[in-house]
Amino acid sequence: MQAQDPSSTPFLDLAFLIARGMIGLLMAAHGAQKLFGWFGGHGLKATGEFFGQLGFQPARLFAMAAAVGELTSGLLIALGLFGPVGPAMMLAVMVVAAISVHWRNGLFATTNGIELPLLYSIAAVRFALTGPGRYSLDAALGFQWAWTPKVIWAALSLGVLGGMANLVLRRRSATA
Repeated sequence: MQAQDPSSTPFLDLAFLIARGMIGLLMAAHGAQKLFGWFGGHGLKATGEFFGQLGFQPARLFAMAAAVGELTSGLLIALGLFGPVGPAMMLAVMVVAAISVHWRNGLFATTNGIELPLLYSIAAVRFALTGPGRYSLDAALGFQWAWTPKVIWAALSLGVLGGMANLVLRRRSATA
């Protein structure tokens, strides 16, 4: 019996499922920390106070939007559901996090730099551009036809623009 080439489709499909599942569930857990205080998180009240310190007003609303965005995007990615929607949501939240919290701290996570939001952003773009893969709810439900290059690029663009819009709102309220 000859060994199977690890670059063949079954191995790639499995690798993609594992990566999508791990990254998606980690992002969902990140949102659950903010929303519910799970996994050592601070919950919505404390997260809202932090968002207020960052200049986001109304702070609790922005905190809830970030938490729900992280939780939902992570679950959509982990399940492989609705193609580029989850990655675009993840990208929007990570743009805001990278610029409002991490940018001033440099690159690496050891100094609370942009490393983690940058890695999540890269993963989001990768998941959007390649689709959710064979082992996904999209594949099981036959939704792959909907994720054309135009739709994918539109979703990613909306993710970036949504993140930037949040930052513009932050600056206006911070200077008010």
